[in-house]
Order: sequence, then structure tokens, then C-alpha cells
Amino acid sequence: MVEKNSAADRPLRIGTRRSNLAVVQAEGIRASLQKIAPERTFEIETLHTLGDKDKSTALYEFGAKSLWTSELEEKLNSGEIDVVVHCLKGRLLFPPLESKSNYRPDMPTTLPESCDLAPIPLRDDPRDALIVKTGLPYTSLQTLPEGAVVGTSSVRRSAQLRRLYPHLRFANLRGNVETRLAKVDNPESEYTCMVMSAAGLERIGLKDRINQYMGSKDGGILHAVGQGALGLEIRKGDSETLALVSNLADQWSTLACLAERALMRTLEGGCSVPIGIETEWVDRAQYLLRISAIVVSLDGSQSVQDSIDVTVQTNEEATALGQTLAARLVKGGAGDILNSININRPAKE
Repeated sequence: MVEKNSAADRPLRIGTRRSNLAVVQAEGIRASLQKIAPERTFEIETLHTLGDKDKSTALYEFGAKSLWTSELEEKLNSGEIDVVVHCLKGRLLFPPLESKSNYRPDMPTTLPESCDLAPIPLRDDPRDALIVKTGLPYTSLQTLPEGAVVGTSSVRRSAQLRRLYPHLRFANLRGNVETRLAKVDNPESEYTCMVMSAAGLERIGLKDRINQYMGSKDGGILHAVGQGALGLEIRKGDSETLALVSNLADQWSTLACLAERALMRTLEGGCSVPIGIETEWVDRAQYLLRISAIVVSLDGSQSVQDSIDVTVQTNEEATALGQTLAARLVKGGAGDILNSININRPAKE
């Protein structure tokens, strides 16, 4: 009697946050996996996480607490789910080594010993996007008037924008995409506009709300590490799940994101500190990757920026590239900026 394959007989369980965007992303992964393995069943399990429950506290003030990861990883490690779908956008809070908290944010550049990051699927547009309050005539950052209020919870965005557009004001804006849009569009709110990931808007069918895409060649700011990409976190040693999800891998996205994450890991920074990054395949035939990064003080008055073009063909070479650029940034003064931010961070229990 031939025994059935127990892994193939049971559903593969996909874990994610409960926001609309997170569910849409998980459903996209499920649809892709279903095409690869039509004989398998795939289920999605959603969870409310700390970041979903507390939508008022500014990200900068969370310290090293996990906002979006720990509850999902507990279920992953217990075997209740098999893969967690995250936004890959780096959120390793500064500085992890000195933190006494057991919590870590999504998507950490250093995973628990029990977990692995699978190869990365094709990345969507990594740039940030400007969304102007309905009814206002502004079409770009350059057209915003003196004192216009930009809603964002990201100090990476606000610091870079303060550096480039010192006449603008900034206000904390948190919540899921729909909540943030509603707050901005409210005629009684102070917000003139908001800035968020272009990929997030596009994934939930709101591309038409984007007034301006903001990369180094247009709006002037560098995006977050891993932005626009999805991270698939699995249990270490789960070879069957790894073999399945690796079918979704995109070589170019994987190498670029690994370089970005290595830079962040080396600098020990994340969404609570102003580190912007941008990677571009200058020549794919030659595997020539350009990586640019900037570290900015919170008020935008100090910054260190650098860029490298290097041939990258392996994960190890991508990691080394990120580490090399991080070292150059530190040598240029980035470490002093980050240390100052950490010293002045509001205390959180």
C-alpha cells in the first residue's frame, strides 16, 4: 500500500495581517501558488497585530517593539501556518542590539533562528507616491504652498522632504490605506496631502489617486528598504514549503532587495530612522547593479548620501554590496546622525 503525501493532502496555510492591503497581497500569493500547484489547497489566516491595534502612536515612538510580526511568527513556529506574507519594507528599529524588548517589527532584516526568508517574488514599483486631498489643485510636491501639511508616519519620508522642501509641515498619519485616505480627504482635517507606498495603492486599485511618483529622478526622495516587494517567511528546515514558494522567485528583485536589507542590517536602522535607498539594474546583461542610499537627520539639516555600481550575481555578492555602501555611509558621518536620533528618541515602556 502506497502512503499518501501528507503535505500535499493538507492545505498550505498562509498567514497575514487583517488589513485590506495585507489580505490582497496574500490572495495574490495564493493565486500564484495555485497556478503552480493546482492539486493543492491554500488557505489564508488573518491576524490583528500590535501595529493594527495601535494606530495613533507614531512609528518613531514604538522603540524596538514589534508592530506587525511577532503574533504571526508565533503561529508559524507552532505549525499553525506555513508561510507568512509580509510587505518586505524594512522595519528593523534602531538599535536592535541594545533593545531589551522581545518584540521585533515587520519585516525584520534579522529573522528569528527558527525562520527563513524565501527567495523574493517580482517586485512592484518601489517608489513613494503623493496623494493630494480631493478638491485641491496641487499636482506635485513642487506645487505645494508654504505651510502645506503632509501626512506621514515615516520619518524617512518626512526627513527627506524637510531637507528638500523646508517650507512644508508634517503631521503623523497612521492607519490602513483607506483610513489614511479618509483622514486626508476630510474637509475638516489639517492634511493637504499624504505620502505612502505607490505599490500599496496600486495593489488595492487606487492608482488613480496618485498625483506624483517620487523617486530620485522625479520627487527627489529615496524609498524604504524592500518597498514594493513581498517577503515570504517560512519555518527553517521546511524544505517542502521552500521548494513550492521558490517557484515565485524573481532573481533581479531578490538580489536588489538582499543588497538593500544588508545595508539596513549593517546600519541597524529601519522605518523609525531616516534611511532612504534605491537600487537600479543599470545593465542586466552585465549584472550591473546601482545602489544609492541616504541617511538624514530628523529635521533634514544633515545628510550623508552615496552610491555604488557593482556587478552582482549571487546572494553573497548582493549582501556584500549592501554592507560596503553602509560602511561608506558610516565613514561619511551617517553613524553620528543615527546615534543622535537614538539618544533623543522618546522613552517607551
